[in-house]
Order: sequence, then C-alpha cells, then structure tokens
Amino acid sequence: MDRKRSTVWFTIMLVGVLLLSACASKGGNSAAPNAGAMQAQNSQNTAGETGGDTENLTEDLQLIAASDLSKLPNVAKERTDTIIVGLTDPSGAFTPYFQQSGYDGNVSSLLYTPLVTVDDSGLPTPGLAESWEVSSDQLTYTFHLRQDLKFSDGSPLTAEDVAFTWTLLHDKSYDGDSQIPALGIEGGEDYKSGTADGISGITITDPLTVSAQLQSPNATALVILGGDILSKAYYGKDYTFGELDYIKKLHEKPLGNGPYVLEKFIPGQEVRYVANEHYYAGPPKTPRFIYKTSEGDVWQYLETGEVDYSSFSATTENIEKLKSLGFVNILPYTPSTYGYLQLNLEHEQLKDKRVRQALAVGLDRQSIYVDANQGAGSVANIPASPISWAYTEEGINSYAFDSQQAGQLLDEAGWTVGANGIREKDGQKLTLHYLGYKNAQNDIFIAVATENLAAIGVDFQPEVFADFNALISKVESGDYDVASFSTPMLTDPSEGVQKFVNGEIEGYDNPKVKELYDKALATSDIEQRKAAYQELFQLLNDELPVIFTNYKKTVYAYNGRIENLSVSPFTGLSSSLPNWTLK
Repeated sequence: MDRKRSTVWFTIMLVGVLLLSACASKGGNSAAPNAGAMQAQNSQNTAGETGGDTENLTEDLQLIAASDLSKLPNVAKERTDTIIVGLTDPSGAFTPYFQQSGYDGNVSSLLYTPLVTVDDSGLPTPGLAESWEVSSDQLTYTFHLRQDLKFSDGSPLTAEDVAFTWTLLHDKSYDGDSQIPALGIEGGEDYKSGTADGISGITITDPLTVSAQLQSPNATALVILGGDILSKAYYGKDYTFGELDYIKKLHEKPLGNGPYVLEKFIPGQEVRYVANEHYYAGPPKTPRFIYKTSEGDVWQYLETGEVDYSSFSATTENIEKLKSLGFVNILPYTPSTYGYLQLNLEHEQLKDKRVRQALAVGLDRQSIYVDANQGAGSVANIPASPISWAYTEEGINSYAFDSQQAGQLLDEAGWTVGANGIREKDGQKLTLHYLGYKNAQNDIFIAVATENLAAIGVDFQPEVFADFNALISKVESGDYDVASFSTPMLTDPSEGVQKFVNGEIEGYDNPKVKELYDKALATSDIEQRKAAYQELFQLLNDELPVIFTNYKKTVYAYNGRIENLSVSPFTGLSSSLPNWTLK
C-alpha cells in the first residue's frame, strides 16, 4: 500500500490529541466545501444554502467555565507568552500536500493559511483570497488575492505562487493525497504526461488574480482549489518535471504564510512556533506556541499545567473529573468524523461480503463504543456523521449485535466450526490479525472483540502499537486483516466516501460507487446530492468495504486563562488559535 492510498485515512482521533485542522491529513487543504458552497454562480463570496439544520452543528457547544483559577498550577501561571498543546508525534513532513500523517497536517495548519476556508456552518469564507467568482457553468473559478500578501520570510505571495502550487500537484511523480489533480483542470493531464509545458486551464490575469478552468463541474472545487499555497521561489527553485524528491529536504524547513513560523522540531518532544510578523491578519495574539509531542498520561499533563489544552471522551466521569480541577474551561463537542475498521480486502477470508457482514453483526459495537464510554458516542453505519446534511438512516442496516445471525452468515459463506471451535474453510482457519493504537478505547475494543469473535468461531489475534508511525508502517506492509481508524473532520460528504473510489481501500473497486460519487459531485443542487449520497450510503452499508464503528462525543478542556478560543464543527480550533490570549 503506497502513501498516497493510505495517508488520508491514517488520522486516528485519540483521546488527548488536538485536532486543529478539518483536513489535517489531506495535503494541507483546510477543508472541503459544504454542498451549499457551490450554489454560488457569478458570485462574489456567495455561498448559498447549507441544505441542513446548522443549529444542530453547535448545540453541544456550551462552555463550562473554570470555577477556581487559583488552583491553576504555578508552571501554567508563569507562562506569559506561550501556549502549550498536546499532540501525537508528527513525522516531520510539514510541507502541505506532502504530509505523512494527520499530525503533520496539525503542525502545518498553523504555518499556512488557505485561499479559502469555511465558517462554522461549513460555508466558504475568505482566507488569502479576499473574493472569488464561479462561472455560471461552474467550470471556471477565479480567485482574487488580498493586497500585499507575504510569505513568512517577507517575500511576496502572488498569483504566480498559486499557479505554481496547482501545477506542481499535477507532476507525474506526485504521490501525495491532494484532490486538485482529480478536479480535472483543463490541460492537467497533458502536463502530467509531459506533452505540455504548462496547464492550459490555469490563467494568471494579474499578480492578484488567478483562475482554473475545469472539464466538468465539481461541487468541492472551490475549497479544494482554495487550499494552501507554496512559494514558487522557495519550493520551485529546484523543481524539475518528474522529480519531486527534492521537496523532502524542505519538509522540516517549511516556508509558510500562516500565523506562526516553525522555530524548531524535536522529534518525540515538541514542535516550537513563533509568531509570523508578516501574517496578513497581523501577528497572533500569543507570540509563542508549542506542541508537546512526547507520549504520556494526558491527564497528568493537564493536571500539572504542562499543557494548556487536552481533549477527552465526553463521559460523565471525565467531565466530573475535569470540573474538579477547577482551573479548566470545558467545552463539549461533537466532531464531524466517523470511526471504522479498515479491512484488508486482499486477504481471501475478507473478500466475501457475508464474512464482513458477519463481523459487523458479531461485534457488540454498542457495548464497545457507547456503553463503555458512558454514552459518549453512538454506533456508526454509514460514512457520514450525524451532523452532516447528507446523513440518513433510511434503508440502512443497523447490524445490531447478534451472534446467532453472525454465525449463520459465516455458515452461508462456507466457514464451518472446527474441532477447536475455530471456523475453517478449504483447510484454512478463520483468523483475524488486528492492529490498534494503544489507548483506553483500544483496550475496550480488544477485550470485547476477543469474546465476541470467539463466540462465532473467529481466531482473533490483536497487536497493539504505542508508536503511531509504527502502526502506519505495519498497515502499509499489508501484514494485517483489520485495523482501527477514524477519519479527520469532514466538511463535505464526498470526503467521507472518497476512500472508496480512489484506491485507498485496496481490493475494493465497485463502478457503481464511483458512478454515485461522481453524480453527487456533478451538481450544486442540494436535494440531488442528498439523493445520490443516500443511494451511495445504502450501497456501502450493504457491501461494507470497511466496518463502520462509531461517532464520538468529546470535550475540550483548556487553561481558564485562555481567551478567544472557539471551535468550528469543520475546522476545529485552527481558525481561532491566532486570536488566543492569556489573561
């Protein structure tokens, strides 16, 4: 499995891990647009309708204020110009569109600002681009940059840098996960094949105006094109068509345009930032920011004041414990994500849909993800969060826990119970080699799954990793049957189903899925998109190329001294972080 096929879904949203960017593992694009974004035609920053009830996106956001700041540990009181947040160790690939994991994306989300971001309702809003127009046929996107934009070294940011970024991602050797090449910009394939020196569909009108012409409409194009911008002078200085390895040398020395500048990365310990004096919106209110990346007890880090922010599962126990600290603000939050069990469909036992369905119905997901978490979540059955406008339960199989039904499905698939209670077929035992990341949720999963799967005759062999990158390597090697993951935050429903059409799920290729995926992207009509996604969700719910597991409910707990912190259902904390202050 190559990195291009794996990076998008290798973001595990763990208790205690900050999720700053909506699309942290997607090559630097801050988010994808809500379906309503493409209602704009011949418009200037017009976004149209969301197509859903935006009130339910923020109904959980009720702040529980710190009750006694005098309890704040001295080490936290003494910080006057620095905020510290916990993060699972990134790999160090901090160049947008070339990241190795979602945690790299968390780092770069503070180093770069996209052309277009989204607001709390999922609608596009200006970033580096102060305005844009979409042609009436929804094929041409024109971006107008702000005046006097600069990269963090003081060099100008112009339309040339935008065009360079779009072009670079069409290079034949590009193997990252950007969706820009898939948009179908006119002339993009000619450039990629080497038959053209440039991309005909990219036009620079003046230093502040650049446009891209697509071959067909795409409802996600606005914010995908409006992603992070790379400096042509810096990242393009050594560029030769077909050779992108040179960029790896620049990963730990990124030249960005966001609120912060990378000061130092110490693997396994921390990522240090300083304010970007050239940031278009002005330097961030807090001059220094640190990601504490060493592994450990996140409760301890918060309690001792070593970090100013952590996230936890929204259990009653956790909330009460956080309240007892006295010095933290508590913000309940429902992210636009879903968890799933990645299946190695190239392994014979998992190629049969009936086996996959048997695993779904044979695992007590209610006990694992809801009851064991004191209700801090719900069971998932489709690749969309309940806060998504596309979410539906119509025609969806809930796969309620039923060991007897699971056994019947395995019988139908030809797996019979052997003498030792393990099912066999054609001389092979039904074995599942499971990979998971070491945390409390994974401990619960292994304990319950071991019992559940033994009851239906499956030999369950769990393997747990304390190092996230080691887990990635193991999955990429193909030496597994099942692995536990969660998506990054999702804005548009296309993001949640993308993995099923772009080759990330090796061994799965259903033309009907691709047809429905394309159909949903080809229109800006919200009802047509809903209908296409409903059919697509029903198909994926039946075929189960992955086993959908859960939706999470979390709480953010942060130092009561921090002011101006807010959370977006689609971009997390990244949009508010430059305004954080320490009172």
